[in-house]
Amino acid sequence: MHQHHGRLRTAGLLAFLFAMLLLVGAVIAYATQTPGLIFVFGLIGLVSVAYSYWNSDKIALKAMKAYPVTREQAPQLYQMVEELAQRAQQPAPRIFIAPSPTPNAFATGRNPENGVVCFTEGILNLLNERELRGVTGHELMHVYNRDILISSVAAAVAGFLTTISQFFLLFGGGRGNNQGGNPLALVGAIVAVFLMPVAASLIQMAVSRTREYDADADGAALTGDPLALASALDKLERGISRYPLKEDPKHDAHAHMMIANPFGGKAKKLFSTHPPMPERIARLEAMAGHNPS
Repeated sequence: MHQHHGRLRTAGLLAFLFAMLLLVGAVIAYATQTPGLIFVFGLIGLVSVAYSYWNSDKIALKAMKAYPVTREQAPQLYQMVEELAQRAQQPAPRIFIAPSPTPNAFATGRNPENGVVCFTEGILNLLNERELRGVTGHELMHVYNRDILISSVAAAVAGFLTTISQFFLLFGGGRGNNQGGNPLALVGAIVAVFLMPVAASLIQMAVSRTREYDADADGAALTGDPLALASALDKLERGISRYPLKEDPKHDAHAHMMIANPFGGKAKKLFSTHPPMPERIARLEAMAGHNPS
């Protein structure tokens, strides 16, 4: 597992994003002569992160209209999840199913003790047992490596940075005009509106790509079958192109948790966070010592 990398990424990510958050607050406070704004932005940022940390599972499951299943309803899924969890010497997560034809899966929950793995009806109909096991291993490692915390917190802070940037353009620019054209407000607005959200998105992209590669490798090591996950990813990419998830703000906010881009080939800003599928498959094949002809 890559838990030590996860901790380092979490610390580095939060430090940098919060530094940007406070920087924007400081510039706004200085340009508008309202020093208290930096504390307001810092407090709201902390509240956003806390809310995301404690409620990421509920929000994501509600967005997908997922429902919990019992052992009697899904005996094979329970056996698969519990066997892999036991092999990893970790708690078994709760199992949910989303009534969506889009083949996909995602993990959520703030820690392994509160983990959730959700499968769509589409993925259960598309993959065979071996491939589904590969996907399950991938999702379990997201939970055990605490990747969900990383991605949820990153999304919360980055989203709040974007909101602040839009506010700064209106509020800072307006104050600048009232003062005869404050150049600091103008420059600060440009930086906040264009650079800060871009920087936050780039951080999300870098962390999420590493997170996906790690979950692929760790999940394949857990199942002992890298080619099963490679085959599943190939099927998922083709299956999603036929049944993409409907574009919706509630889906956009949580789709980065999913194992594959649920919107298919459509250009989605958020999904630069997913590594190219051919590269993921190639890494898994190399891990298995497989040389495709």
